[in-house]
Amino acid sequence: MRVGYVDTSCLVAVAFAEDGFEVVVTHMDSLDQLVASNLLEAELQAALRREDVASDGALLAPLSWLLPDRPLTGEIRAVLDAGQVRGADAWHLACALYLSPDTSELEFLTLDKRQADVAAAMGFLVDEAFHAE
Repeated sequence: MRVGYVDTSCLVAVAFAEDGFEVVVTHMDSLDQLVASNLLEAELQAALRREDVASDGALLAPLSWLLPDRPLTGEIRAVLDAGQVRGADAWHLACALYLSPDTSELEFLTLDKRQADVAAAMGFLVDEAFHAE
């Protein structure tokens, strides 16, 4: 079973039909399960509101929600040991690590190059097609 953790950047690209969003959609459709932290919902809704775009919830429908039941101190430390990222990016990576301590078993979907580099350094599967120049 192929599982992917989805970062907000992917759904923002789809919502606004940004360059390359088709690659994201195709890749997400190829996975058996998509998981995200509920932080994604807040980030996506904020982006939609900022651009005055209505949300019908369809973008969120395929997601399973990850709600950690404890502090992610160890996971956040592991993320920051792998590389420097912003707080929200660290949270998404920490949640992915919480979901799959064996990082080689989880795809991390992001369009953020820095976050992708840290995810790859941690051993997550990262699709380089998302970052083709």
